[in-house]
Amino acid sequence: MQLTPAQLDAFDRDGYLFFPGLFTPRETDVLKAEVPGLYSRREAFNVREKGSDAVRTNFAAHLYSEPFAKLARHPRMILPVQELFQESLYMHQFKINGKMAFEGDVWQWHQDYGTWLNDDHMPTERAMNVAIFLDDVNPFNGPLMFIPGSHQKGVVNAKHDLTTTSYPLWTVDNDLITQLVARAGGKNGGIVSPTGPAGSMILFHSCLVHASTSNLSPWNRVSVYLSLCAVSNHIRRHKRPEYIAHRDFTPIACLPDDCLLKNYPVDLPWKNGMPATALQTCTEDFALAT
Repeated sequence: MQLTPAQLDAFDRDGYLFFPGLFTPRETDVLKAEVPGLYSRREAFNVREKGSDAVRTNFAAHLYSEPFAKLARHPRMILPVQELFQESLYMHQFKINGKMAFEGDVWQWHQDYGTWLNDDHMPTERAMNVAIFLDDVNPFNGPLMFIPGSHQKGVVNAKHDLTTTSYPLWTVDNDLITQLVARAGGKNGGIVSPTGPAGSMILFHSCLVHASTSNLSPWNRVSVYLSLCAVSNHIRRHKRPEYIAHRDFTPIACLPDDCLLKNYPVDLPWKNGMPATALQTCTEDFALAT
């Protein structure tokens, strides 16, 4: 999938692109059917909501689940980012976020690159998220909210919030959010929230400020996030465990476009369990030749 000049201009201006219904219902159903089994596992890679058994985030499913291993190599997700960076990519992070009905908690206002910089010592913002809806997303089940154009400010001030939810995050304070929203148009487009059917895809800049509210509706909102990083921009620190911030900087090789519906072989290194090394951390910086 190649981006058009108009899409490239929109991404530069707004910091995101939205592709409603990019994946077919058949493709989406293959992925969605895998989620309950993954969420049922009592493993470190399943982070549950604060005070609840509902899964907030499942990490690294592409290393032990065949459908998600295929998605991690899907050209519709990989090639647009590769085109933007003009460089091969590796998988920095792979998440299946579960904003479950009645139980899904907030994600505070933040930039993804703020966490990747502070925790992982990623050198620059040459990394971004690509998200796929596994459920229909509507205004009531906790959709993503973006502040258009906020990526143009670069890295903004943030604080490390360790208490609001079950997952620590580098968050942006309310005064700065107010300023960014006013700059983006205030009540006239200062906050946008892409909604659409399961199978829709969002591509968004790592400095785009975003958040999501709690899900008080009776509808789940499960989404997959590929955090793709230019190989030359690999992280320099392993402060976080490997199942959260990956350490394999091998360039991603795409599968054919029909990979979710056909039997293409994929490597599943954690199929028989997560290795003990995936829990090891180190606060010292390092560098690798690329």
